[in-house]
Amino acid sequence: MKISRVNTAEIHAVVDEAEQRCRDRGARLTVKRKQVLSGLLCSETALSAYELVDYCYKEYGYAIPAMSVYRILAFLQSQKLVHKLNLANKYVACAHILCSHDHEVPQFLICGSCQRVEEISVSKSTIKSVRQSVEDAGFDLVSPQIEMNCLCHDCRDR
Repeated sequence: MKISRVNTAEIHAVVDEAEQRCRDRGARLTVKRKQVLSGLLCSETALSAYELVDYCYKEYGYAIPAMSVYRILAFLQSQKLVHKLNLANKYVACAHILCSHDHEVPQFLICGSCQRVEEISVSKSTIKSVRQSVEDAGFDLVSPQIEMNCLCHDCRDR
């Protein structure tokens, strides 16, 4: 688990915005939900539920049961605050929590060396084209999320 030294004020701003979004939707961002979200915001890589259990223990001094972390992650996903990377079975905080405008479809670039994850957007027209290709092949697209195995420039240059 690679935790970065991020600006604490930025983390608080993102968590405050997440809390307001939840409130606007009639949901509640509890202390433990904030702590799990903070763990994802601090990390340079995607984290598993078990890595988040470890993070909460190290950062806050108590263990949250893994099943509770999974429920918290499901809640955060439902509020569009985190994304699940299906191939890795790990989670990342949404890169657009502070944005107030609509976004394109999120896609994830995952460095195969350092595991850093970057969220980018793919236009809805591109996804529409992909959806049509999938339909033409006799399938239904369940999720437009794409997770791409990449090599970040830092790792490439090492």
